[in-house]
Amino acid sequence: MPDFSVGLAIVLLLVLGAEFVNGWTDAPNAIATVVSTRCLSPLQAVCMASALNLAGVLSGTAVAETIGKDIIDPGAVDLLTVGGAMVGIVLWSTLAAGWGIPTSESHALVAGLTGAGLASAGPQVLVWEGWRKVLFGLLLSSALGFLAGALVVTLVYWIFRGIQPGRIRGTFRVLQIFSSAFMAFSHGSNDGQKFMGTFTLALVLGGHLGSFTIPWWVISLCASVMALGTMTGGWRIMKTMGMKISRLQTHQGFAAEMAAASTIELATRMGVPLSTTHTISTAIMGVCAVRKSSAVRWNVAVQLLNVWILTFPACGLISWCVVKLFRFLF
Repeated sequence: MPDFSVGLAIVLLLVLGAEFVNGWTDAPNAIATVVSTRCLSPLQAVCMASALNLAGVLSGTAVAETIGKDIIDPGAVDLLTVGGAMVGIVLWSTLAAGWGIPTSESHALVAGLTGAGLASAGPQVLVWEGWRKVLFGLLLSSALGFLAGALVVTLVYWIFRGIQPGRIRGTFRVLQIFSSAFMAFSHGSNDGQKFMGTFTLALVLGGHLGSFTIPWWVISLCASVMALGTMTGGWRIMKTMGMKISRLQTHQGFAAEMAAASTIELATRMGVPLSTTHTISTAIMGVCAVRKSSAVRWNVAVQLLNVWILTFPACGLISWCVVKLFRFLF
């Protein structure tokens, strides 16, 4: 492995910092429901999520290539662009984590790269192919997440009709462990790939890779950093996702996780970066709305929606300002 310049080393550390924050603030979404239904303790769930996130990151590179090549034109930007985007993501996500708000790292990353890219090269830096996938991901994470959650829980009610609630609860305590593991894996396969795509982009811009080919050591490093971030806890995020949107029963937690994880895996195999936070949130809403609309705390849902909408301009503006400031100073 060649020696890194100081500038490249700083940018790579910023990317790893953003990946760590991703594991800290976003990965808890994968285990929020299994903790809230008390199928696993927070420690057990965090350990499981760390391992499955790691496995998910190692499962492919399609999403990483979309982030690294198709959001902004790599030929029109430099290392400062990537560094500015990472500063925006870390600042915004850390603030949100302090408030216990589950932000979308996908939206933060796309917005950060966009704001930094606009500051560096103007509107022509944007690549439509990647943005088409981002917009499609928004549709999948919102509409399909909600509908899939409603469909899966409806099937559960139909299959287990006439069976005593106590027997169902015991069965789904076991099934939900498997569904939460699937959710953790799918989170790694989509969200975990995004920052290794950014890491590789930095290596290309720094002259250490001749083409956008993701080395195995980059995959392993980014996966390990995200797993480390997950191990730090994220209990406040788990509490928001698993308890504040609605009080979940084990069969509802299973349905939400299966719906969300299936949607995320579909997107991953298509190379579509989508928000895992959006997907599990809307799946929970769809699951709970089937029986009773009032079971969903819509005021909490509206608060989350406002934060998600704010993420795009906030991260974009912070990243734009950071790049402009650094170019003025240096």
